[in-house]
Amino acid sequence: MKNQSLTLLATVVALFSFAQSQPDSSSKELGEVVITAFEQNRKLMDVPAAISYVGQKQLNRFSNASIVPALNAAPGVRMEERSPGSYRLNIRGSSLRSPFGVRNVKVYLNDIPFTEPGGSTYLNLLGFYNINSVEVLKGPSGSLYGGGSGGAVLLKTNGNNQPVGVGIDYTGGSFGLSNVNAVVHIGEGATQQTISYNRLHSDGYRDWTKLDRSVFSWDSRFALNEKQSIRTYVMYADLSYQTPGGLTAVEFANNPRQARPRVGPTPSSAQANASVNQETFFAGLSHDFQITETFKNTTSLYGAYSQFANPTVRNFERRSEPHAGGRTVFAFTPRNVMGELKFVAGAELQRGWYNIRVYKNVNGTSDSLQTEDEVNPFLWNVFAQADWKLPQGWIITAGASINQNKIEIIRLNKFPLSPQRRTYDNEIAPRLSVLKKIREELSVYASVAKGFSAPTSAEVLPSTGVISTNLNAEEGWNYEAGIRFNYKRKLFIDVNGFLFNLSNTIVQRRDGGGADFFVNAGSTRQRGVETFARYAIADSETDFLSTANVWLSYTYNDFTYKDFKQLTNDFSGKQLPSVPTHIVAAGVDITLKPGIYLNVTYNYNEKTPLNDANTFYGGDFHLLGARLGYKQIYFGKLRAEVFVGADNLFNETYSLGNDINAAANRFYNVAAGRNYYAGISVFQGYKKK
Repeated sequence: MKNQSLTLLATVVALFSFAQSQPDSSSKELGEVVITAFEQNRKLMDVPAAISYVGQKQLNRFSNASIVPALNAAPGVRMEERSPGSYRLNIRGSSLRSPFGVRNVKVYLNDIPFTEPGGSTYLNLLGFYNINSVEVLKGPSGSLYGGGSGGAVLLKTNGNNQPVGVGIDYTGGSFGLSNVNAVVHIGEGATQQTISYNRLHSDGYRDWTKLDRSVFSWDSRFALNEKQSIRTYVMYADLSYQTPGGLTAVEFANNPRQARPRVGPTPSSAQANASVNQETFFAGLSHDFQITETFKNTTSLYGAYSQFANPTVRNFERRSEPHAGGRTVFAFTPRNVMGELKFVAGAELQRGWYNIRVYKNVNGTSDSLQTEDEVNPFLWNVFAQADWKLPQGWIITAGASINQNKIEIIRLNKFPLSPQRRTYDNEIAPRLSVLKKIREELSVYASVAKGFSAPTSAEVLPSTGVISTNLNAEEGWNYEAGIRFNYKRKLFIDVNGFLFNLSNTIVQRRDGGGADFFVNAGSTRQRGVETFARYAIADSETDFLSTANVWLSYTYNDFTYKDFKQLTNDFSGKQLPSVPTHIVAAGVDITLKPGIYLNVTYNYNEKTPLNDANTFYGGDFHLLGARLGYKQIYFGKLRAEVFVGADNLFNETYSLGNDINAAANRFYNVAAGRNYYAGISVFQGYKKK
């Protein structure tokens, strides 16, 4: 089977080489797409930073149930799914800090902070249809997006010109998959509203992995006058999924689809009702004010509240997490200067008021109280940036931020402690980048930036219940260089290399009972190369073969502990867990004039170290998926699409979301085997009379 998949990879690469001699076409969604990151609003060719863009074309290549496969097609980005609904997202890095969830990555939703002030992001609250596009900023981006060594993600919910009308989408598939979305678009131009409801259900491909998620959202834009506009986003999400738990190598080999079994006095996942149950209300508002022709301000405010219940085999945790925050950005573009000059300055602030109670778990219900804590995270940063586009193709960007993270933990139950406090200061986090556009189709860039990442509240107060205010922040310098080539908008190539030296790296560990805790490693060296290439074989509105594209994504990671000694263990020189050295994604996209399309995707991941000592590895795997569909517009208003597809056609047995440094070596969480899906989408548009 693996020889067949290697043959397929060779075929795709050969096809890519052959395509270089084919007729002219375009790749507008790549080199020509406008990137909003760093407030530059330029085509990707003119952005001096390593950024991956995932738009509607990339998202709709798969099953319309998850964004995981689309993001995993981007170099340097790794999204994992331990079980349906349980996501982890890493950029140029590992899962060292993420036993579950998204940490050390700052996420913004329509320019509003979506990462909560404790440092975690509940990305699994968003349904597939809530996301219109994704910009992934790789490497430290603290010059505008606060402290963080893992990068930033900018999510957009809707485009600027949504068509007026109503629509419904449905996808069904293997393992009880059912995903329905209903949407209403109201208004055009400066005033638009989108109301949507999304309901996802899956029985799961593994025992004890049922998932249910409902998301209601209201997205609106209002023009107050010629200079001012307001955008709001309101969301209510109800999420529930079962957590099967990690398996040992023996259990994984015997029956990879089983949930964690009972071992001695430790109950099985099902007996403990191990699951995540969360309700969240999120409301955000952004105000754009063009004060003068050269001076603009954008201010965003938000408030959110989450109720979280998490029974596990160890205990039963209940959390309430109200939090709020805001961000303001001023932009000034002076006149009468050489080239184009833009100054950006602003600030961001977030505050949380959490209550966390941990109970004894008795047959899946909360029993006696073990600990109760008030956790109050608070963070702020101020930032400034100058962006100068000079004659002869030079673009220089210089920015810096000052960041401070505070956390206060007060234990309230029968053994009250004095408030435990810790302040993490980063005096300055600079970023400098230079881009030279050698020709219209060729640009090169280089950058240097400092990364700073304070521990999240879940790391200072991990599931052991031990308050760890002695945990230090990560800091390091990132150096990178890249080149982009966009030949006649038909051949697009994006290559970058980086070196990131990180000190006080935060590493996850688990105690004998399976509870996670975190320690600081001495230092790590993270080197890598990220490559993306796409070629348009055909692009014509009149030919039977309307479009034909081939693409290839390759990531090389050389991530090692530079200096990490713990008691008698010396892990210096060992490979960082959860980071495979080689990752490949490749695909073919074809559209015929009648409206028929085909998307084929191949993924390869090399074996992955699972612990600091590199004594356990997850096996390598090859994945093949395809989607075939037909879409057409009827009467100028009715858009209809039907599609069928399949994933993991080789029926590989593999673990996509491994548990790193797991107690009792419970590393493995099997991913879905061969599976199928089918869907239909109908949208009735309404034009103005």
